[in-house]
Amino acid sequence: MRHADWRRIAGFRVVMSWPEGGFAPPRSRPPGPGNLRARVAAVAGAVLIAGGAAAVGVAVAVQQHAPQPSATAAGTTGPSAGKAWWLSLRRSLPVSVEIPAIGVHSVLLHLGVKPDGTMQVPPVQRRPNAAAWYKYSVTPGQIGASVIEGHVDTDQGPAVFYRLGALRPGDLVKVRLANGITAVFRVTGVRQYPKSKFPAKTVYGTTRFAGLRLITCGGAFDYATNQYLSSTVVFAFLVASRPAAA
Repeated sequence: MRHADWRRIAGFRVVMSWPEGGFAPPRSRPPGPGNLRARVAAVAGAVLIAGGAAAVGVAVAVQQHAPQPSATAAGTTGPSAGKAWWLSLRRSLPVSVEIPAIGVHSVLLHLGVKPDGTMQVPPVQRRPNAAAWYKYSVTPGQIGASVIEGHVDTDQGPAVFYRLGALRPGDLVKVRLANGITAVFRVTGVRQYPKSKFPAKTVYGTTRFAGLRLITCGGAFDYATNQYLSSTVVFAFLVASRPAAA
């Protein structure tokens, strides 16, 4: 769910820069102005000669991957027996989403499909930190599967759903609606699927409860297509609602 115009090595983003304070301080007295200029020139020359190799080493050392779902977080795709699966809300367009466990708070764009029939995604360069509600799904809290999507990262760094894979069953997702009501969902499972075998019926299909699906990219990165090969999907269901403030 992102456009990538930068290289990756062993799954790491390659950033051609040096970390601040990455050089050890000199052990002897500070050199005079002339020697200082010479040393700076020597260092600059060494950097140019070493080129990408040194920068790649630094990038690999400091790079962090987006969290991936663990096997213990797979859980279920719906509420277990006896849970409040019968709760539902009237239709009202979603305004924002909040996920306290991973520090997400985002306005919600309303997106549909592209001319080729695939789902639209938020503008990766202009709105990487904005999630989007798929407007052809039910509104959050209605009976059925409501879908919210977001980017995992961009060439500038983490995006809105960077830590989506770190969610666990029991975590809460709060969606504020246009009528002022906040729909509260509880996560039941976090799974990763290869895009080539994406279970569309499981994710987008109708349900007998008010379900929520959060989707972003994950897994390995394909250099040929500039796309991730998998999707991370969070399954949740409605457990409560909070009325609009007076």
